[in-house]
Amino acid sequence: MRIFRSIDEITEQIPGAVATIGNFDGVHLGHREIFRQVKRDAELLGGSSVVITFIPHPVKALGLQRDLHLINTYAEKELLIEASGIDCLVTIPFTAGFAAIGAEAFVREILVGRIGIRKLIIGSDYAFGRGREGDVNLLRKLGERFGFEVVVLDQISGDGIVYSSTAVRRMVAEGDVRGVVRLIGRHYSIGGTVVHGLHRGKDLGFPTANIATDKELIPRPGVYAVKVKIGDVFYDGACNIGNNPTFGNERESIEVFILDFDRDIYGEEIRVYFIDRVRDERRFAGIGELKEAIARDVAACRTLLADVSIIEYREYLGGVTA
Repeated sequence: MRIFRSIDEITEQIPGAVATIGNFDGVHLGHREIFRQVKRDAELLGGSSVVITFIPHPVKALGLQRDLHLINTYAEKELLIEASGIDCLVTIPFTAGFAAIGAEAFVREILVGRIGIRKLIIGSDYAFGRGREGDVNLLRKLGERFGFEVVVLDQISGDGIVYSSTAVRRMVAEGDVRGVVRLIGRHYSIGGTVVHGLHRGKDLGFPTANIATDKELIPRPGVYAVKVKIGDVFYDGACNIGNNPTFGNERESIEVFILDFDRDIYGEEIRVYFIDRVRDERRFAGIGELKEAIARDVAACRTLLADVSIIEYREYLGGVTA
């Protein structure tokens, strides 16, 4: 996939550009269906499939929702879009100056002038430009004027579920990592670096890998059955998210006890895939009670993870766009 990280990097128009525009946070199954149609129509035209998105998220850039937790890091989003089989990704830096551009100027100067758009595929509620003036009606009028087709998709759903980034955020925040697979088509995951913690797990007989991550959306505090990817190998694990109330920690941590594993991985990059929630975080009366609870958690995770196959980025997304 060819990636343009600013409009200025597009030095010549993209041949037969069939495009969609949006934030695509989470790259859920609704986004995937849009990408599938963009890819299909580009192939029919003998052209290129194009996804146009913004960095940072406009809501964050404009300070409209400071507590918005993005589902994916930008690197993850690029990986997911590439895995969908898209030819070109245009990531536009969302600045105050860009936000002030009117919808017609955006279409004329960027979509038509720079990208050379032939077809635009969007959702029925999509709007862009200064004051969100670029709605479906205006886009259709501009399409007639500048010679590109506008296709508006109805709200996308499956099995009675409406796919939306808001729903994904809510489910992950509530700890429903099992249910969210129905919306995103893969197991929710967090990538990060293994760092030194307080080493309490080792003293308890359950040494943990503490993860430092750039991920904004973290599942609700509690214990989870997880798969841990180190290099190209998957291991079963039990993950605790929270501030370890038995010890009264102030900072939230993400700690993973990797089952049947004893290698030193400090400084290594790992990825944790959340399979199911085991229990809420709780305070225990003492160390003995805590050790017993951890042993029960580990046993529960072994049962939950038996015969589980991970659905991850390329395996899932590559298959559907074929």
